[in-house]
Amino acid sequence: MDKVKDLDTLVTHNVSLVERKNITISGVKKIESFDNEEFIIETLLGIVIVKGENLEIIKLDTYQGIISIKGKINMLNYVDDSNKKQKEDSILSRLFK
Repeated sequence: MDKVKDLDTLVTHNVSLVERKNITISGVKKIESFDNEEFIIETLLGIVIVKGENLEIIKLDTYQGIISIKGKINMLNYVDDSNKKQKEDSILSRLFK
C-alpha cells in the first residue's frame, strides 16, 4: 500500500509541444473525450483542452499517466473549474430559453 502512495507523489504534470505537431502530456488522470479535432483531458492540475486538425493518439500509458498526440496543434487551454461551471450554465440557459 505504501508503494501506491509513493507512486502518486512521483507523478508530475508536464506538457511538451514540438513544432506544433506532437504534444506529450504527463500527469493525466482521465481522457474525458476526444476526436480528430479536440481532446479534453483531466490532469493533476485541471482540465486541458487540445484543439487542432487530424489529431490522433500516438501513445497512451495509463499506468504512468502519459498521452502523446500527433497532428496540427492549434490550441492548448487550461480550464478553471469556475469557467467550466459558467460554460455549462450558459449551454443549459441557451437550451431552455
